[in-house]
Amino acid sequence: MNLYDRIPNNVNLSEDKKLQRALEKWLPNYLDWWSEMGPDTFKAKDVWLRTAISVEPEGWANFDYVKMPDYRWGIFLEPAQPDAKIGFGDNYGQTAYQEVPGEFRNALRRIIVTQGDTEPASVEQQRRLGHTCPSLYDMRNLFQVNVEEGRHLWAMVYLLHGYFGRDGRDEADALLERRSGNPDKPRILEAFNQPCDDWLNFFAFTMFTDRDGKFQLSALAESGFEPLARTCKFMLTEEAHHMFVGDTGLSRVVKRTAQLLKQNEDVRELGGIPLDVIQKYINYWFSYSLDLFGGEISSNSADFFAAGLKGRFKEQEQYSDHLAADGVFTLMVVEDGKLAPREVPLRNALNEILRHEYVKDCEKGLARWNKALNDAGLSERLYLPNPRFHRHVGEYAAHSFDLEGNLISQAEFESHKSDWLPSIEDREYVRSLMQPVTEIGKIANWIAPPTAGVKGKPFEFEYVRL
Repeated sequence: MNLYDRIPNNVNLSEDKKLQRALEKWLPNYLDWWSEMGPDTFKAKDVWLRTAISVEPEGWANFDYVKMPDYRWGIFLEPAQPDAKIGFGDNYGQTAYQEVPGEFRNALRRIIVTQGDTEPASVEQQRRLGHTCPSLYDMRNLFQVNVEEGRHLWAMVYLLHGYFGRDGRDEADALLERRSGNPDKPRILEAFNQPCDDWLNFFAFTMFTDRDGKFQLSALAESGFEPLARTCKFMLTEEAHHMFVGDTGLSRVVKRTAQLLKQNEDVRELGGIPLDVIQKYINYWFSYSLDLFGGEISSNSADFFAAGLKGRFKEQEQYSDHLAADGVFTLMVVEDGKLAPREVPLRNALNEILRHEYVKDCEKGLARWNKALNDAGLSERLYLPNPRFHRHVGEYAAHSFDLEGNLISQAEFESHKSDWLPSIEDREYVRSLMQPVTEIGKIANWIAPPTAGVKGKPFEFEYVRL
C-alpha cells in the first residue's frame, strides 16, 4: 500500500498518471468541501482516530491522534481474487467485469453515484454535533464516523474517475456540489436531507440509516463488476463501527432512561429522555431508512440483478439458485382501497427481499434494548413500526398507515402524527438536553456511559484534545 503518496492507495495509482492527475485535481476541491461542510470548528484538534495502514485485518485499524484534515483519506480495495466470476444473474459463472460493460454503463454509474452521494451527505447532516457531545468518547466516535464517510466518498470517486471518463469526472464534481437539505441542490436520497441536529437523531441515524448502508454495500460487494465489489468489501469493515455507534448509543440512552424511571415516572423532571420520545425517533428514522431500498416492485432491481451488478444480501452464502429467473414473491399492495396480496416476479421484488433482511437485523437491536428494560424490572418495550408506516417511496408512499400497518385515511394519520413521530415540542425538549460535556471521564445526565472504551482505552481517556 502506498501510504505516503498524495492520495494513499493500494490501486497502483502512480502507474496511471492520467488518473492520478485527475484525482489530484479533485483533491483540493474535496478539502474545500471538508473545510466548509466537515465537523464545525474542530479541525485543529487532535482526535484518537482509527486509520487504515493496510487492508489486512491487522493493519486496517491503526489508532493514533490525528487532526481530521490530516486524516489519511485514500483509495483502499480488497485484494483481487484470481479468476473472479460473476456470481448471479444472466451472466452467472462468466468472468467478472474488469471494465464497465457498455450496455450496463448508465445503470452502473447510477448505482455508484447514488451510493457515493450518501457519504458526504451524512457528514453535512452531522457537522455541528460536536458542539453538544455528551462525552469526549462520543465526540471521538462522531468524528471517526465522519472521516470514514469522507474516505468512502473517495472510494466511489475513484471508480467514477477510473472507469467512466468525462461523465464520471462530472459526477464526481457534482458529489461536492450538492448539499444535505439544500432546496436547490439537495442530496439524491431524501433520508440524507433530513436534519440530524441532536444526538438522539445521530444515534438513530447511525443505527438505522447506516444499517441500510451495510445491506446496500453487501449487495454491491457481490457485484460482477470486480472493482466495485472489492471497494465495497473494504468499506464494510469500517461501516460496522458506524452501526455500533448507533446501536450502543441508543442502548445507553435506554439504559439511562430506565435508571431514571426507577426514581421518577416523569423522567423529564430528572433530565432524561422519555421512552415514548425514543420510540418516535425510532419510528422516524426506521421509516425513512426503509425508503432507501427503493420501490417494492422494481424493474431496476431486476435489471441490476440480471446484469450481475447488484446481488442479494449474502448471495453466495444464503442462496443456491443464483439465477432467480422463475420464482415469484408475494407482497401486500393497496387495491380498491384495501390491502391485497400480489405476486410479482422474484427479480422485480429484490429490493423488498433486501429490505426484509434489513428489518430482521434491526429487530436484533430492539431485542438488546428491550433486554435492558427487562433487566431494570420495567414492563415497557420498544418496537419497530410496520414497514408500511410513514413511507415516501414505493407502493405505500401514496397511502397512510398506522404503526401496525393498517390502512387509514390521511386525516386519521395527521390526527395521530404527534403521537407517532417527533413533534416540535419533542425535538425542542431533546435539544434542550444537548449541553456539551467535555471534561475527561464525565458524561451527560441523559445517557449512560459505555461498557468499554475504544481499543482498550478506558472511558476516562482524552479521546479528543480540546
